[in-house]
Amino acid sequence: MKKNFLFIFVFFINFYVFSQESVLRYYGNRNYNFVERSDLRKYENGRYVGLVSKEVSAFIMPVFDGENYIYEGHFFVNQETVKSMQKVGFGINDFVPSKFIIHDDGTFKMLEDHGYPTFRSFPTYPKEKVSVGQSWTAKAYRSIDPLEKGILTTIPIYVQYTFKGEQNYKGHEVYCVSAMWATRYAMGTSYYDFGGDRELVKASGSHKANILIDKHTGITLVINDSVDEKFVYADGNEVAFKGTISMFTEYPPTYEIEKLLPVIQRVAKLSDDEANKLKEESLEDNFNDEIAKKSENQKVASNQSDNKSFNEDETVTKIKKNIEKKEKLKSEKGDKVNSESNIEVENTAAGIKLTIPNLQFEPDSAMLVKGEYSRIDDIYEILKMVPQAQILIEGHTAKTGNDKGEMNLSVERAKSIAQELVKRGINEGRLICKGSGSTKPIADNSTAEGKKINRRVEITILK
Repeated sequence: MKKNFLFIFVFFINFYVFSQESVLRYYGNRNYNFVERSDLRKYENGRYVGLVSKEVSAFIMPVFDGENYIYEGHFFVNQETVKSMQKVGFGINDFVPSKFIIHDDGTFKMLEDHGYPTFRSFPTYPKEKVSVGQSWTAKAYRSIDPLEKGILTTIPIYVQYTFKGEQNYKGHEVYCVSAMWATRYAMGTSYYDFGGDRELVKASGSHKANILIDKHTGITLVINDSVDEKFVYADGNEVAFKGTISMFTEYPPTYEIEKLLPVIQRVAKLSDDEANKLKEESLEDNFNDEIAKKSENQKVASNQSDNKSFNEDETVTKIKKNIEKKEKLKSEKGDKVNSESNIEVENTAAGIKLTIPNLQFEPDSAMLVKGEYSRIDDIYEILKMVPQAQILIEGHTAKTGNDKGEMNLSVERAKSIAQELVKRGINEGRLICKGSGSTKPIADNSTAEGKKINRRVEITILK
């Protein structure tokens, strides 16, 4: 009798677990950090040549345009090759821009494509509810550059997913999904990337991945991919890789504007009205975030219960009204909240932005003139109050007619500011440097005064 009871109990437990259905949807709308790390053994024509370690890191910011969240990515690539425990090559460390839309089924629409992120529409979620053990197949894309020639080739991949159930990961309720696909790419087939590497004639291999997906946002938190693939080039050279590709998504630490504001007000010499305006804008952004978060939770509840009463249009309308209100406030009072200080302060979608206008460097150089160190000291006084936050440092130049030179100089000047902040005690791992050259003017470049205004460095405390 006891055995029969135990059998029935186990049967019903298994029936309950395997009969539960879940809905996988993408509802993300927050800033996040993304890291793709590759640790691959490299073989050339069957001969082992070393371990290739590559890391692509990015800070990605969603901006609501009234209709969609457009994700703006700042991707940074580092690569090194190691043989016999010695580094034999070091790759690039460049900022690569990207813009894309992520639909609720996980598929991508690329708006600005320079090869990153390397995986697109991966993972893709099924339209129907899924139960444990259920599988589905979807098309995704991957950008590759096996020889690091700087030419990215996009190839389609056809992925078979299997839903494994739910678990807890670092305080997140997550869905567990496995994925597998074969690498198949060849010149002369129905798909060929004419914008990619013309010398790459064939690619083959296999991938097996385990995926953890945040249950409430649909954001992929972790992907661990086992790789075994080979690439053949027109000159007969064959390059193979075996190892792992790991991808992680993390949310940056938040900071409270109330704690930061007194220091900003003192250093940037804000009036009480200007400080209150900055606080109001920050609170309004938080309100928009709460609306969006409520929208996510309602969508999840609606999908899980088949309740069709959720009105997404109402949520979008609320966010639109708040954006319009904020833009009206800016047009009436101006974007920058102060004009008396040597540091300007602005609340943006990415976080609090500190602008150092007309920052003085040695001519055609990234070396600061000595008189500017006091302004860096002021910036440090603010940044040390948010010891966990990530910092974006963006250099800008005036228009001179040399686009490449302007871009390079703006990058070097951003790095110069970063180095000064590190000297004062800021952890360099928190700093993201990029240059925009003269592509984002805020004044007329045809006048000396306008050029003076456009020469600036912007430092954003990312949220």
